[in-house]
Amino acid sequence: MTPSTGEPAHTPVRVLLCDDHAVVRAGLLALLSSAPGIEVIGEAEDGEEAVAMAAALRPDVVLMDLQLGSGIDGIEATRRIAGPGDRPQDVHRERERERERERESGRPHVHDRAHDRPVPPPTPPAPHVLVLTTYDTDADITRAIEAGATGYLLKAERPEELFSAIRAAAAGRTTLSAPVAHRVLAQMRSPRPTLTVRERDILGQLARGLSNREIARALFISEATVKTHLGRIYDKLGVDTRAGAVSVAKEQRLLP
Repeated sequence: MTPSTGEPAHTPVRVLLCDDHAVVRAGLLALLSSAPGIEVIGEAEDGEEAVAMAAALRPDVVLMDLQLGSGIDGIEATRRIAGPGDRPQDVHRERERERERERESGRPHVHDRAHDRPVPPPTPPAPHVLVLTTYDTDADITRAIEAGATGYLLKAERPEELFSAIRAAAAGRTTLSAPVAHRVLAQMRSPRPTLTVRERDILGQLARGLSNREIARALFISEATVKTHLGRIYDKLGVDTRAGAVSVAKEQRLLP
């Protein structure tokens, strides 16, 4: 209870910042410090540090930039942070599978042993990741959502929109900047070619002008694998040349 109003006190939303620019982090820290009900509990300057701090501090929301310099990018950091933990139903299903295996093995009293075994405490829920970036390409938006991001906000948003999005993310609700929401709806109305993560990686290398051999070295795969993926990319984009693939990818904003 708050002493002045007698109303229940609300636990602040605990936020971890991840941005590779110190000035940006300082600005966000000052901004969020002025927001009631929001508490910044840590700052990370790269993806690896964000993943480690999220595991150690267990924030409610990770405010994640996409481009983080060297190391893993914001997409991969989001994927590692927002991954599901051990939920009670998963523990129950695993226990049922263990009982079935023991029954099939013919060992006695297996049901009692499995039933009486202490249930390990469930893993705390994973933090929600709210992307905050200047990039709004279809490829970035799709990759972030596929990685598990709860929301996608552009840095041009007003402070009040950012505060609202953080609180929504903490509650598990999705928030998208208006331009992002427009792109998502446009994709739903007129679906673009669906490329796999590997195909997008290769397309990105292709846009840099790399040869098949250079792409293979960059992605640690064989040249034969690169050629196979290129064939699939050409089919999906309706082209038959490298230049055509890059041109269509740029038109349809498929490049990261």
